[in-house]
Parts: sequence; C-alpha cells; structure tokens
Amino acid sequence: MARIKIELPESFTFSCQVPIRITDINYGGHVGNDTVLSIIHEVRMQFFNNIGYTEMNFAGSAMIMADVAIEFKSELFYGDVVIASVTAGEISKIGFELLYSLEKEIDSNRILVAKVKTGMICYDYEKKKIVAIPEAGKQKLLS
Repeated sequence: MARIKIELPESFTFSCQVPIRITDINYGGHVGNDTVLSIIHEVRMQFFNNIGYTEMNFAGSAMIMADVAIEFKSELFYGDVVIASVTAGEISKIGFELLYSLEKEIDSNRILVAKVKTGMICYDYEKKKIVAIPEAGKQKLLS
C-alpha cells in the first residue's frame, strides 16, 4: 500500500503553540485524527492573522480548503502542547499550499507528531466561483 509522504521545508515563517484539551482525546486515549484537522485549522487562522488576513478576507478574496494530507508520526495526549510551524509552499494562479510541522516537547527534545499539507484555493463565496490569487496576498506569502 502506498503511503502519503510529505516533504517539509527546512524553515517555517510562523510558529505557535496549541494545548491539547481533554475534549481532544478519543476512545483510544490519544488525540484523534479529526482533532489534528481542527488543530491545523487553528494554526492556519493564527498564521493568517499574523500576516494581516483571515480566510474570508485574503487581500480581497476568500479561501476554501481544496485538499489536505496528514502524515502521522507520533501520538498526542492530554496535557501535551503542540508546537505548530507553518509556511507557504507552491503557489499557483488560483491558490497555494500550506505546509505544517506539528511537534511536541518531551524532556527538552522535540518529537515530530505530524506533517500536514493543505491546498488553499481563492474563492468568491457570493458567486460560488474560484478566483485568481490576489497579488498582495501572494506577496505576503512569499515574504
């Protein structure tokens, strides 16, 4: 069976921390895959806020997630704090990818928890139509 492999860059443009709550824990006693998706949504919102945008106002356009890939590496448990790093990857005429590294710290060592990639498409919600990536947004992603 072919497995998803995500190549992460050596450096990231933004980092934040997200604590694991008791409500993030599933019946297996660890963070579920659905929660990882919620964590990257929070990280993405903080990333956009950091560059002066939101998902609904990205230099005049909105965004919609077109796809996501998650490569799980280690478990997360209640009380862990996710150290999340994100940066823009490939940029096209209509969107871009975001690459995420999710880590936790144990005994002063960082442990990779997951590699994630999301495809973000610029979208006009009123017209229900894909639109071109705004140049100002593109420049913010590149800086």
